Amino acid sequence: MGDRSQEEAFVHASSLMGLSESAVSQAILDNYYDKFRRALRSDVIIAGAGPSGLVAAWRLAQHGLRVVVLEKRLSPGGGIWGGSMGMNDVVVEEEAFSVLAEAGVRQYHRGGLFVSDAAELACALCIKALHAGTILLTLMTAEDICVHEGRVTGVVANRSILSERLPVDPLALRTRAVIDATGHEASLVRHLHRRGLLEVPEGAIPGEGVMDVIEGERFVVDRVSEVFPGLWVTGMGVCALFGGPRMGPIFGGMVLSGVKVAEQVALALEDKSQEAGDG
Repeated sequence: MGDRSQEEAFVHASSLMGLSESAVSQAILDNYYDKFRRALRSDVIIAGAGPSGLVAAWRLAQHGLRVVVLEKRLSPGGGIWGGSMGMNDVVVEEEAFSVLAEAGVRQYHRGGLFVSDAAELACALCIKALHAGTILLTLMTAEDICVHEGRVTGVVANRSILSERLPVDPLALRTRAVIDATGHEASLVRHLHRRGLLEVPEGAIPGEGVMDVIEGERFVVDRVSEVFPGLWVTGMGVCALFGGPRMGPIFGGMVLSGVKVAEQVALALEDKSQEAGDG
């Protein structure tokens, strides 16, 4: 009898609080579409929520910029989660320690190298980006790119499953800067290249070279750049675009690549704002 009384009390309390199936659905819809509306116009759109994309989002949002991250998969984190062959640990180098320490990620010394738990790293970068104010939209793919008067002005977004399987039209998200953090695919860069808008020295995007951990870690940071007005590339997309080597389950370069692209984009947007003010 006591259990039934408790159940009735819970049902009564739930009705007073507005707890019902439709109320749950309404709360999710209201919150999500408020977030989506804010994503329609932003300062920066980042395609890809891997390590470089999340670090860039975190840093740019800290600057007070409205940052939107589109991730085509269900979970952000990119290649971090799998570690190496499903062993969820990754190597980081000393140069990235300060960034990982700021994110609260622990590092363990192993045979002259330093190792972090892959899940801890992925979760920490997600939390830092979100708490800084990043708008993260998962299951959302950057299907194409918007260009106006020779400059990237937005991203064409669609639901990942719809884009891959059905002829359903997308929506366009307007922004001041776009970062291609789609990793090995370098998908936004390729959208421009196949239309003849983006030239590369070799005449074609070469993709990644053979594995070279040391050179790859340098390359992915050194070659971060604005490759077309309004479009930057970071992370493994740098190696895909410029023919840099792959480097396996080491992530310091990815983190530092995200830091560098954030610095470049923040400076570029600040300069444009000053130009607009002077005008």
